[in-house]
Amino acid sequence: MTSEPAIRVEGLGKRFRLRHSGGRSLKAAALDLLGRNRSNTFWALRDANFAVSSGETLGIIGSNGAGKSTLLSLLAGTKTPTEGHVQTRGTVSSLLELGAGFHPDLTGRENVFLAGAVMGVPQRVMQERFDAVVDFAGISSFIDQPVRHYSSGMYVRLGFAVAVEVDPDILLIDEVLAVGDAVFQKKCLGKMAEFREKGKTMLIISHDLATIQSISDRILLLDEGRTRGIGDPGSVVEQYESATRGKGAGTVEREWGTGEVKITDVRFLDTAGQETDKFGSGDRLTARIAYRAEQRIPAPVFGFAIASEDGSRVHGSNTQIEGFRVPDLEGEGEISLRVDSLNLGRGNYLFSFSIHSADHSTNYHRLDNRFPIAVRHDKRTEGCVVLNSSWAV
Repeated sequence: MTSEPAIRVEGLGKRFRLRHSGGRSLKAAALDLLGRNRSNTFWALRDANFAVSSGETLGIIGSNGAGKSTLLSLLAGTKTPTEGHVQTRGTVSSLLELGAGFHPDLTGRENVFLAGAVMGVPQRVMQERFDAVVDFAGISSFIDQPVRHYSSGMYVRLGFAVAVEVDPDILLIDEVLAVGDAVFQKKCLGKMAEFREKGKTMLIISHDLATIQSISDRILLLDEGRTRGIGDPGSVVEQYESATRGKGAGTVEREWGTGEVKITDVRFLDTAGQETDKFGSGDRLTARIAYRAEQRIPAPVFGFAIASEDGSRVHGSNTQIEGFRVPDLEGEGEISLRVDSLNLGRGNYLFSFSIHSADHSTNYHRLDNRFPIAVRHDKRTEGCVVLNSSWAV
């Protein structure tokens, strides 16, 4: 990598004006014309500062609406910044959205040359690379058909093929790995590896955290239009997962109960006895549950449950089911739960804890979906539970 960065971003920001349906007052219309109606504006990106070295692959992650696509559009020049500036060195090629730049009434062939012209590639050069574009896209039978008849997969394959075969110095890719089948995704990853070997610079947006972590030299984390971190892929992905842990749709965090005894704290410990909220699949997990009883509570039952991020119950049990009698409680104390093998797939999970009477008639204290953990697993498996399996013929 050379010392001079391929991309330099300083104080970059993009503000959009929100359009509201219905009538507006004369004053609001006048303020809009003068650009002074700040209540109708939205900053999609604000105060971004970073540099990308020549030959570096920078992954960009963040939740929906974090400003990722806006950032790439500003780098590609398809949007104009509201503040700050971008400096790029070398030719830039981009695949920012499905079929961006394609005219629906033109054929695939005509759109290939149109896209090349937009990127400043001479027609003679595009003619030389045309066969490679069609071969990579794998749509030779449809290349002379209007692209309005293309499927979404055909659209993105042709768009990616054009973007990479013009041989740019800088390649910007927005979620291309989310479209297309496994064969096409493998071809994309192969082409990205080839680009890295050639010393090309790439910026890639993806929600596939495992893949983007494996192909990036560094990762940039965006949240609500602001840069929250940039650096080592593993560390930044972990930061993102930690920040989003427990925010999954379908989970409801609740606290309820009569309150005669309460759970005051929960700490998770790993095999070495260190406090953590990150575990490997199959690891031992220990939960230290602190409580305070305002009065004597005879032989209560402690329970726990684990749910996936979407709120689906994975497992639940309690001291009564396990045949463990909790002595009468009074004052402050602590009880331990040990899970010898946390056989869960990769993902975020939510623990619930409860204390209730032995006859289940009184719920003293329940904390539902309150305590998040993350589970790592090297393999990609379906579902939440990991079972050891093998195959034979």
